[in-house]
Order: sequence, then structure tokens, then C-alpha cells
Amino acid sequence: MGIIAWIILGAIAGFLANLVMGSSEGVIGTVILGIVGAIVGGFIASALGIGTVTGLNIGSIVIAVIGAIIVVAIYRALAGRRTGAAI
Repeated sequence: MGIIAWIILGAIAGFLANLVMGSSEGVIGTVILGIVGAIVGGFIASALGIGTVTGLNIGSIVIAVIGAIIVVAIYRALAGRRTGAAI
């Protein structure tokens, strides 16, 4: 997949994950979230033998959105542990 396809897939996946998870990271954050989600989702899906992220198709978008939801959940779990206390 080319870089433009990854950006478009990332934007779609990030937007849908934001709708599902009720979060808002802004345009750049949404695209980055979607791209990372596509990578994570593709890795998990290929490890399970379900499929891969091969382009701009429904299967790839579903895998990318699931990956983006996982990334948001992990981010929230890690960000929630920060206390913000100064040393």
C-alpha cells in the first residue's frame, strides 16, 4: 500500500474509532491513531489467520478500526496511570 492509501485508511479508521470510543484527538491525532491501529489490527489479524490490511477495502477498514480501538484503550489505560505530580 502506498503512503496516501495508509493516510486515507488511517483517517477513516481513526474517525470511526473516535466515534466508537467517544474520544477526540484532532485531525492529525486521528490519522496517526488510525495508521497505528491499522498496523496493530493487521498484525493481530494476520497472527490469528483472519486477514490482512491490503488496501482500501471493507475488510482492511474493519481490521484497522478494531486495531485503532485497541490502541485507544491501551492509551487510555496508560494515560490514566499518570499522576502528574511534580518531583
